[in-house]
Amino acid sequence: MSETDELPNGWELVELNDVSTITSSKRIFQDEYVSNGIPFYRTKEVKELSEGKSITNNLFISDEKYNEIKSRFAIPQKGDVLLSAVGTIGISYVIKNDNPFYFKDGNLMWFKDLNYISSYFLSYGLTNFIRNGTGAKTSGSAYNALTIETMSRFLFPIPPLPEQHRIVSKIEELFSSLDKGVESLKTARKQLKVYRQSVLKWAFEGKLTNCYSIEWIKLGALCENVEYGSATKSKDSGTTPVLRMGNIQNGVFDWDDLVYTSDEVEIKKYLLQKGDVLFNRTNSPEWVGKTAIYKGERPAIFAGYLIRINYLKDKLNPSYLNYFLNSQTAKNHGNSVKSFGVNQSNINGTKLKEYPFPICSLAEQQAIVSEIESRLSVCDKIEESITQSLLQAEALRQSILKKAFEGKLVPQDPSDEPASVLLERIKAEREKNIVAPKAKKVKKSRQTEITFETV
Repeated sequence: MSETDELPNGWELVELNDVSTITSSKRIFQDEYVSNGIPFYRTKEVKELSEGKSITNNLFISDEKYNEIKSRFAIPQKGDVLLSAVGTIGISYVIKNDNPFYFKDGNLMWFKDLNYISSYFLSYGLTNFIRNGTGAKTSGSAYNALTIETMSRFLFPIPPLPEQHRIVSKIEELFSSLDKGVESLKTARKQLKVYRQSVLKWAFEGKLTNCYSIEWIKLGALCENVEYGSATKSKDSGTTPVLRMGNIQNGVFDWDDLVYTSDEVEIKKYLLQKGDVLFNRTNSPEWVGKTAIYKGERPAIFAGYLIRINYLKDKLNPSYLNYFLNSQTAKNHGNSVKSFGVNQSNINGTKLKEYPFPICSLAEQQAIVSEIESRLSVCDKIEESITQSLLQAEALRQSILKKAFEGKLVPQDPSDEPASVLLERIKAEREKNIVAPKAKKVKKSRQTEITFETV
């Protein structure tokens, strides 16, 4: 916040180190982790705490290590505030209970010894100024970060203490209402996902079109072959995009994150044709097997982790093939045949051709595709509306915080003791606690002292 910003009556602008002690934890080394003991939190766990979630903690330090720290340094106390200082900065958490824990040094900034400032007011304020882009941010070599030095000097608006409590109460009232709405929207989004899969299930059971001529055969019987993509390393620039597994999103290709090639031989061999269906053969276990259809958006080739299914065009509708391979039925089969590597699964071309596949006439396939797309287009519109509503909810959350720290969220009470009085009290208490420096002890010389007497 700037010194030139106009403050409401009774508010004061102070450096954060005037109302708190800002520090971090002591470093814990890798070999000091144990399988059970005192929880050791990283930013991820602090975020879960701040959102009221159950902690999925898997790091601990021993009771002995915790007690060693406790005997020499401060430990987190109820009412202290933790702030994410690296990566996704600005997530803050008020320690709400006395359960012992410790946390990662450097990643989390620690505000303790709070003087006449509400923990929650500070926490909401930190989130407001940092997440809205007005906080003290510095750039690291690979990421944005906050430093104790810059945050100590950061100018923070302090209202009278009773007003702080009224502001916090109003924020929590409004956020509670907002959270209920957001939860309803997220529930609706999950229900849409279930409905989408139900549509695909009904489609390939013939229930959308009353098609009872569906037969189950192996996918390989409907393909000329399956073809692996280019294994040549792509570049950041070039003449032609190379589609990779990350470009497959919800059955279509996402063109935002691309790599390229200018190799004419590779382009000729792997150039995609409109209607090509690509299968992701290698990925993390939950994503292997996802499929997308190329609609001729722009010239492109495909990378080696993808398989082009060269289907028989007189037997298969490409959209019908794409929808089936993205159905839960196909995913269940893929889960039963995929092989596992380090953090990745694989379904090779041979296994892909063995997939059970529901075949019917081209006319019936087209009718099924039309019914699927009619229903899924409604889902798309609803999901777009949900996404927009969630964005509006987040914007409203930021607006609430902004108003709160401009003094516009709750009415002021003229009888409140001004913040300037609080600051004088803090100053007086600090001066009182200053210990006078002790005189250094001077060792007496072993030599005989000489005394001079006045004559």
